[in-house]
Order: sequence, then structure tokens, then C-alpha cells
Amino acid sequence: MNMDYDLFMEEIKRTARAEIESAGYEQLRTPEEVEEAFARTGTTLVMVNSVCGCAGGIARPAAANAIHYDKRPDHLVTVFAGQDKEATAAARHLFGDNHIPSSPAFVLLKDGKIVADIGRHEIEGHDPMSVVTNLQGNFEEYCEEV
Repeated sequence: MNMDYDLFMEEIKRTARAEIESAGYEQLRTPEEVEEAFARTGTTLVMVNSVCGCAGGIARPAAANAIHYDKRPDHLVTVFAGQDKEATAAARHLFGDNHIPSSPAFVLLKDGKIVADIGRHEIEGHDPMSVVTNLQGNFEEYCEEV
């Protein structure tokens, strides 16, 4: 069986985008879209998406399930590391010097400022429900009831 690697990777990327978009996250594909989203008032959850296994098996399922909670962010957005490189670089620049770039990752913003950061080290090797619990703990602290 011969499989074209590029076709295989395109399908993986399509699936990764579709999963997070169907969960209600807005894809930010340009630096301008990132700047616009980060300027919004209220709370914004940024999911740094990736094609790695821990993104598909842990982070995206956690992103989809965590938002089914009494308190949740006002805005849900995503950048795709390794794919939308300029948008991801813009997001990481706006996260600031104290943010350790990783993917997958979650960053919770309140009025454009970081209030919580969940890096790859808190995702990889953990089960999706522990990531959901971590996210919802941040929602409880920083978000308003829906």
C-alpha cells in the first residue's frame, strides 16, 4: 500500500481544524485577526492547536468539553501552530515574555491580558478530564456565568 504523505498530512490538518471549529472556536489565521481578537473586552480562551497526538487525543477534546460549564469565556479562538505560522507568532508575541511557547496550549485572556496559561507540560501525559478540570477551574475564577 502506497500512501502519499502530503495527502495524509492534509487530511490530518483538515481534521484538526474541523474538530476545534465544530466545538465553537473561531480560527485566527492572520496576525490581523489575532490582534482584533485579543483586543476584545471580556474573557477569551485561546487554544494553540497542533497536529501532534496530545492535541488530538487530549487538548482538542478538552477544549470541546470544558466549555460546557456554568462559567465560560466570552470568546473562543484558536491559532494553529506550524500551519498558520504568522498568526501563531503574533499570538505568542502578544502573550508576552513570561509565556513559554508550546503547542498545544491554552491561554485565558481577560480584557487582552493573560490571567491563566496551560502549557503542553500540563496537557501531554494527562487525561482529557484533568485538562477540562484545569480549564474549568480557571473559568470559575475569571469568567462570568453564562
